[in-house]
Amino acid sequence: MNLLRSILHTLFMAVTVVPWALAVLIAAPFLNSTQIYWMCAGWLKLAVNGGTVILGIKNHVIGFENLPVGSTAPAVLLVKHQSTWETFCMPALMPHPLAYVFKKELLYVPFFGWAMGRMDMIHIDRSKRAQAFNKVVEQGQRLLNQGTWVIMFPEGTRIPRGQKGNYKNGGTRLAVETGAPVIPIAVTSAKCWPRKAFIKKPGTVEFSIGKPIPSAGREPDELMREVEAWIEAEMRRLDPTAYPQG
Repeated sequence: MNLLRSILHTLFMAVTVVPWALAVLIAAPFLNSTQIYWMCAGWLKLAVNGGTVILGIKNHVIGFENLPVGSTAPAVLLVKHQSTWETFCMPALMPHPLAYVFKKELLYVPFFGWAMGRMDMIHIDRSKRAQAFNKVVEQGQRLLNQGTWVIMFPEGTRIPRGQKGNYKNGGTRLAVETGAPVIPIAVTSAKCWPRKAFIKKPGTVEFSIGKPIPSAGREPDELMREVEAWIEAEMRRLDPTAYPQG
């Protein structure tokens, strides 16, 4: 049954993304960046809702009260990364437009990448590390000033359930450079959508939003250690059976 559900959801996304992406490409010249964002986020919400109906995956979010208040209040969201699920869910759940920092190769993915290219996000060339970070700071500052929150996965890649990746300080460097607070977020998506798995399982994914951590006067490495400690402790609280005791 889970295999059948997974096939149906994959087909559902493939069938719906093509007309949605074409609509974005046609409408983009006549829309501003915020309108394009919410148009694209509409498909992500559709994919997430489809995941709930077809796959039986539900979301439970705690900590909404920890998000900054105000249309231009800045934030750098640093999120635990276990699967594709949170990549789709974050725009569907957050009240502000988000800007992902992602590798430019994703822009060449048919339809999905083409629509992403019309959004005001930060795509980088990972082979040019210094130039890439300068671009993140430059564009990140502009986006934060206009009320768009920057979202990054500090582990850099999807991590298997019960494991911890290498937390890189790019997100906290951006926060320190721009003065934006950091919002740590723990996610238990691998319970239902394991890393690189085609077959998904029904269940509830927990999203836990931590309190804002000020970045003023902090060192990026030291700030990232605090973010890492909070996320990993929260992961063990949310999903204790995934981690070895002691």
